[in-house]
Amino acid sequence: MKPDLWGCKINQGEDAQVLFPPEVIIEIKALACEMPRNMGLPLSRLFIPDLQREAIQQGIVASISGTTIWRWLSRDAIKPWRYRSWIFPRDPHFLYKASRVLSLYEGFWENKPLGRKDYVISADEKTSIQARKRKHPSVAPGPNQPMRIEHEYIRKGALSYLAAWDVHRAKIFGRCETKSGILAFDRLVDQVMSQEPYCSANRVFWIVDNGSSHRGERFIRRMKERWPTIIPVHLPIHASWLNQIEIYFSIVQRKVLTPNDFSGTPCLEKSLLEFERLYQTIAAPFEWKFTRSDLKKLMAKLFVAQQDIIAV
Repeated sequence: MKPDLWGCKINQGEDAQVLFPPEVIIEIKALACEMPRNMGLPLSRLFIPDLQREAIQQGIVASISGTTIWRWLSRDAIKPWRYRSWIFPRDPHFLYKASRVLSLYEGFWENKPLGRKDYVISADEKTSIQARKRKHPSVAPGPNQPMRIEHEYIRKGALSYLAAWDVHRAKIFGRCETKSGILAFDRLVDQVMSQEPYCSANRVFWIVDNGSSHRGERFIRRMKERWPTIIPVHLPIHASWLNQIEIYFSIVQRKVLTPNDFSGTPCLEKSLLEFERLYQTIAAPFEWKFTRSDLKKLMAKLFVAQQDIIAV
């Protein structure tokens, strides 16, 4: 039984102040840290009005304002309306595979420094990029007026953009294809390997994820047959965030593809390749700060978290 005074006013004046003991604050914060389904609520996440209503229905308080709840939660940075997706490493050799990639970024392979004629390439494809022609012309920005883009559009086809990034030399190589696949990716490899300094290199390490066009031992054999100096290095499953080419793709997404307003795939291809040439004039190696030591700490932390979840 809750004390009658919880949530009551000091006086009966119009500007009366409501006092809540620490126990009430703790209980409402505990509510905010519960999964809604565990509370019997058909909600995916909790917002302030939900917590306000639940606190009253459960008899924690007689009445309370949303502002008060928000103020209490903000003290501990509790935001139950926000969420973040995550995934545990599922590759049993995650640490080994990821460490190899991070070693290459640091300039090492099998604990030995890379040679003067060794190169590290990070590659992938950005698939199904649509060309969307807006039904009315876009309007340039002006004073107190942002750029305006017509909401409705006509689909004018799609293409795939394949790119390879020289990690230490900050060189970008890209090409557009009507669709991705083994042949398309092989053409990207040939595009890079047929020019200097790669065609006369001692070793060229190609960092790739586990996409269908460069997956497994078949890809390794195929590359070795075409270019004997290539050493394919596969990322662990669900570890594209370790692939530096994804940083370049994120730049392309922001600088070229958003907003998407192209008259057709020829215009889209022209923009992608012209941006590639523009970016090359200012490119510098990415400041990659996530090290093998950081990886080991992260894996240890994830292991503890996974054990806690299994225990629950």
